[in-house]
Amino acid sequence: MTAEQAARAGIGSLVIGVAPVGGQIPREWEPVLHAAIAAGLDVVSGMHRPLEGVPGLEEAARKRGVALVNVRLPRQTFPAGTGRRRSGKRLLTVGTDCALGKKYTALALTEALRARGIAADFRATGQTGILIAGSGIALDAVTADFAAGAAEQLSPAAAPDHWDVIEGQGSLFHPAYAGVTLALVHGSQPDVLILCHDPSRRQLHGFPEFPLPDLRTAAARYIEAARLTNPHAMLGGVSLNTSMLDESARARVLAETTEHVGVPCFDPLQTSLKAALDFFLRR
Repeated sequence: MTAEQAARAGIGSLVIGVAPVGGQIPREWEPVLHAAIAAGLDVVSGMHRPLEGVPGLEEAARKRGVALVNVRLPRQTFPAGTGRRRSGKRLLTVGTDCALGKKYTALALTEALRARGIAADFRATGQTGILIAGSGIALDAVTADFAAGAAEQLSPAAAPDHWDVIEGQGSLFHPAYAGVTLALVHGSQPDVLILCHDPSRRQLHGFPEFPLPDLRTAAARYIEAARLTNPHAMLGGVSLNTSMLDESARARVLAETTEHVGVPCFDPLQTSLKAALDFFLRR
């Protein structure tokens, strides 16, 4: 639809639903955003560049009486991390790379825990997760000194049997985004880590000179990092994105990964999460 058609159909907002590297709003998109404002649509963005930075957009929105919503930009300030333990249980999804299923895995695990009658909340740490959950903190937009503190505030003290399932960001093995990942690991203080991986990749997506780590190596690095603030952190499972594999190859890779890493392995879109839940819930 055009913006005008969308408004006539009862649509309320135009959402920028992609996130190019750097999080900037390309100039060629600016006429579309102005057209949305003119049609009476709110504009919702998950980019680093604020919508107010688009020439004339803020004034146009004010005159039209519509909202500019910057999902990624924090609306509050955060303290530095403390490293102090807090009550409740926490699970963090981590990865060998970016964009391979950390958010979806966290959402699937949240639903699986709730299906067992366990109190659980999904905690969003990126713009798309915030749009899904309705709340959260885009951790990559927080000043580095306060990112661990923001992660602590995202999953505050809770009832002893309550689980916060925290959406992972980036990868410890990524030359651009490892800093965000490390702050999230330290601030989340996870009791359980779920390692996410795409077995069809050999190098980091968009960074072909950087090979993906072996899964056992990746698990060891994440556990080492997590145990700075939670000495009892454990690997609870491996989540594989097997969308590039046929059924036979999927079954083989899942079985081989389970044997190689020594924890339950699953594809949250294709297989049951039961073994992983049984594994870390009884610990």
